Amino acid sequence: MDALSQVEGRAIPFGAKNVDTDIIIPAVWLKTITREGLGKGAFESIRAIEGNVFDDPAYAGSPILIAGDNFGCGSSREHAAWAILDLGIRAVIAPSYSDIFSGNAVKNGILPVVLPQDAIDRLMEVAREGQPITVDLENQTVTTPFQDRFTFDIDPFRKHCLLHGLDEVALTLERQAQIGHFESQRAGAQDWLIKGTHV
Repeated sequence: MDALSQVEGRAIPFGAKNVDTDIIIPAVWLKTITREGLGKGAFESIRAIEGNVFDDPAYAGSPILIAGDNFGCGSSREHAAWAILDLGIRAVIAPSYSDIFSGNAVKNGILPVVLPQDAIDRLMEVAREGQPITVDLENQTVTTPFQDRFTFDIDPFRKHCLLHGLDEVALTLERQAQIGHFESQRAGAQDWLIKGTHV
């Protein structure tokens, strides 16, 4: 996955609470065998409403989504993170997330920022005014051109993975030498496992 250290640009002022994964990407889109193209189905029921923020040209290509409390609740479908990423969103800012969604987001290169509701309200105002927002993972801050500055916490391991673009496969490959060494030792000490017969 692509490394992430800073996300800057306009933000989509969504703000809805308790948005579940079925709203993020409806079940009908889960038949795909690829991650690409899921952005077309993202927030489909909301985009069916005229004047929705996702189809507003003013927010086209925005890399940041501002959401409400309990974002990503519901099922564990990783497609929700894939769909958001396919929209070009690299950071979501909300008061809270489903644990599973938060984990899936990080594993796919999306930064889930947790900020209190008053900060969310302020960022919604800035986004509606068409001003950019900067999410700085290295310094764990969200800033605006109006001198707003909000700090957020993030698990150090998740931060490391995002900063270095490490998904689970890349994390495993980082240990390739150690894994190879272990396997060669095991093969010598327990050759009966390799041969498939018991002593």
